[in-house]
Amino acid sequence: MSTDLTKAQQTGGNSVGEAEIAPDSPGQPVVIGERRGMFGATKGQDTTGYGGLRVPIEFPGASARPYGGWFDACIDALEAGLEARGTAYAEAVPMVVVDRGELTIHVAREHLLVVARTLRDDAPLRFEMCMGVSGVHYPELAGAELHAVYHFLSVTNGSKRIRVEVSCPDADPHIPSIVETYPANTWHERETWDMFGIIFDGHPALTRILMPDDWPGHPQRKDYPLGGVPVEYKGATVPPADERRAFN
Repeated sequence: MSTDLTKAQQTGGNSVGEAEIAPDSPGQPVVIGERRGMFGATKGQDTTGYGGLRVPIEFPGASARPYGGWFDACIDALEAGLEARGTAYAEAVPMVVVDRGELTIHVAREHLLVVARTLRDDAPLRFEMCMGVSGVHYPELAGAELHAVYHFLSVTNGSKRIRVEVSCPDADPHIPSIVETYPANTWHERETWDMFGIIFDGHPALTRILMPDDWPGHPQRKDYPLGGVPVEYKGATVPPADERRAFN
């Protein structure tokens, strides 16, 4: 994988896939792409896009033990809970990331349900509340383009918070619904389906919640067109972004 990572760093990481998100050296960031000009650039003085400014898109890499603080006890409790339920921790949790003082647990989608039940039911964890799920679209991550990000809160254990992240390929956008474990998540799963097209298997009524039922596509995906969508008032249309203003 180190060879693939080197190529990604040199070329902007357009071919980095799900298995390559975790670097060989724990804690090292992974380059997955590149931003140019004013779009997300944070280094240098060029914000116009004409000066050739290029900034790598970096993911925080997998963290190594000890994680610090209460994170180690949390992961130990999760591992014990999964093993007690007959699920191998290494298969269910391919990566743990500690970044900016926050804990993110990457979970394989086929094990999401047992992880959710363990987080809710086991006394050392007791994350009674799922604050919701949101989608993210990473076109650069071949085989893991769509991510569902969950935020959990434990009131019992001092308002501790963790993040759980699950990925799926664009060609197979299925993730199990956790509504049976966290019923209030029904609205958030519907919104994530509506905006990103992630299908939550087992959801009791996975229908659009923001857009009309017959709306084509999923508007928050990065491959969704930026313009040219007819609007209802006065028969006007919004021109595509590349036709709104000429700079040549």
